[in-house]
Amino acid sequence: QVQLVESGGGLVQAGGSLTLSCAASGSIFSINLMGWYRQAPGKQRELVATITSGGTSNYADAVKSRFTISRDNAKSTVYLQMNSLKPEDTAVYYCRYAYKHLEVWGQGTLVTVSS
Repeated sequence: QVQLVESGGGLVQAGGSLTLSCAASGSIFSINLMGWYRQAPGKQRELVATITSGGTSNYADAVKSRFTISRDNAKSTVYLQMNSLKPEDTAVYYCRYAYKHLEVWGQGTLVTVSS
């Protein structure tokens, strides 16, 4: 079983930065896909960014050039560096771990960007 614990959310002014962390524990397969998703009030959950265990990343158009996803395989941790935050980035951010048919979600961390 895999568990994910997210941290780093909070309140920030527009133009500011935050870094989210997601630590995975349990029966982790070394080859996996991890990522960040977000869900704003009244909206569906959407992809923010993903990264393979080999370091290949993918971003939603809305966050390209502002957000950077990275991972430390030794620590089983994935990060999301968020710069130039906008009010529309306000959402609950969820970490996701995927390996073949297995999918695990974190509990979410709230990011609020004030204008």
